[in-house]
Formats: sequence, C-alpha cells, structure tokens
Amino acid sequence: MIKPHPSPLLRKEREQKKKVMAFGTFDVYHKGHENYLKQAKKLGEYLVVVVARDKNVLRIKKQDTRNKERKRLKEIKLSGLADAVVLGNLKDRYKIIEKYRPDVIALGYDQEVDLVELKDKLKKINLNAKIVRLKSFKPEIYKSSLIMKHVT
Repeated sequence: MIKPHPSPLLRKEREQKKKVMAFGTFDVYHKGHENYLKQAKKLGEYLVVVVARDKNVLRIKKQDTRNKERKRLKEIKLSGLADAVVLGNLKDRYKIIEKYRPDVIALGYDQEVDLVELKDKLKKINLNAKIVRLKSFKPEIYKSSLIMKHVT
C-alpha cells in the first residue's frame, strides 16, 4: 500500500517540533533499548530512530546481526516510542542527519562515536544539534551482547 504524503500543513507542524534522533542496531529489542528510546523521547517532541543497516553493522562491529534490518526496524516501530523509524544510509551515516536535521542527537552510553568527527560533520551541514549521551539501564542485565548469549 502506498502511503500518501503528509499535507504541507502537517509537514510544517512536524518540522517545527523539537526533533531528537537516536541510533542503534537493536538486534534483540529489550528493556535497555526501551529505556534508551524513552530517555531520547523526553529530549524533544519528535523522535526519529535510525536502525543500523546489516552491512554497516558487519563492517563496523565485524559481526553479523542475529535479526535482519527489516525485522529490527519493525520491532522499533512496534514499540510505539518513535515518531519515525528509518534505516541508516549504507554509504554515508551522516546523510540521515542532514535529511532530518535534528535538534538533539541522543547517543547510548556505550555507543562508540567519534565525537570530533560528528561535530565537524554537523558544522559542515550548518546544524547546531545538541549531542546528549544517555544513561545506561541495568547494563549487567539489559545489554544485547549478554542477552544474545542466552538466546538460542
């Protein structure tokens, strides 16, 4: 089914809201992810969640995902916490930031991000987004790498 484009009035309303962007692999969706998204949502009025592409996860983490990107995308949509859920860009991870132009970029407590590079890219696209590192939620229990060891 083809979704209709939002009316210009709805687009303008969405663009005026304080946008937050959160990133993740979300391989096995769990309470830690739920907490991460709830924290991110509190930082603004419109939450965009970017789900990592399978090929990017393999390239960056040097391991394949347990669940493929479409399934992971669907899980985040089903959580009902995000206003928009999108797949990341295969070639340039900053393109999605340029497209949505968030006011806040929410990072997980353990996300490995080159902050100097990120700030430089934001400057190049003339975006003054606040970068916020979110708190962990029981990482001794709710961490994907630990959970996947126990999932068969």
